[in-house]
Amino acid sequence: QVQLVESGGGLVQAGGSLRLSCAASGRTFSNYAMAWFRQAPGKERELVAAISWAGSSTRYADSVQGRFTISRDNAKNTVYLQMNSLKPEDTADYYCAAQRRSMWDARYRVDYWGKGTLVTVSS
Repeated sequence: QVQLVESGGGLVQAGGSLRLSCAASGRTFSNYAMAWFRQAPGKERELVAAISWAGSSTRYADSVQGRFTISRDNAKNTVYLQMNSLKPEDTADYYCAAQRRSMWDARYRVDYWGKGTLVTVSS
């Protein structure tokens, strides 16, 4: 069992920055690829960014490429999402997710979800 707890959400003006954190506890964190998803009101949940279990490989949604950076610290059992140049359309609940694979693969199920943290970007 892995427990994921997100933090760092809040209200920010357009053009600003936020850093989300996801602290993991339970099984060996480094055995899991990690990802951030988001869900805006009335929309489906979408993959924002993913990182391999060693942190050597990352991928991003086109909508955040160049603005968001995912990283992880396996010694601290934490994954981060640095969000810069935020836009109102980035407003959503952001969820941390874990997949027991070396690389994130959308064809396979998510093993664990966090409960989310709300990011609101005002114009």
